[in-house]
Amino acid sequence: MKETYEKNSASKEDYLELIYELSSSKADFKAVDIAKRMNISRASVSEALQKLALQGYLVYEKYKPAVLTEKGRELAETVYHKHKVLCSFFKNVLKLTEEDSQINACRIEHVITDSAFEKIKDIVEKL
Repeated sequence: MKETYEKNSASKEDYLELIYELSSSKADFKAVDIAKRMNISRASVSEALQKLALQGYLVYEKYKPAVLTEKGRELAETVYHKHKVLCSFFKNVLKLTEEDSQINACRIEHVITDSAFEKIKDIVEKL
């Protein structure tokens, strides 16, 4: 059975996931907050946010917080959920450090197939 999925760039998913996290915990974050967390320039963040807005993932106005659209929120929640499950797997099953768990989850969340993720999720839920 062949899996189908929308191919997204890891960068796009990282931005959406971070915006999702920031909007859940901090009401009025700005592009500079994203730049600091991602360790990139404010100009790069502004450019990326404009592209994501054009693609329909968020509403963005300069000097205001980016707001996820329904499309953006759905993708962000999916990536965020994958990250949390994978982190738990690496930390609790493979006994990696928190840092290694975070690094691996961030890398793998973008490329893992749905079937592999579901099997990992099943293992984590049984713990």
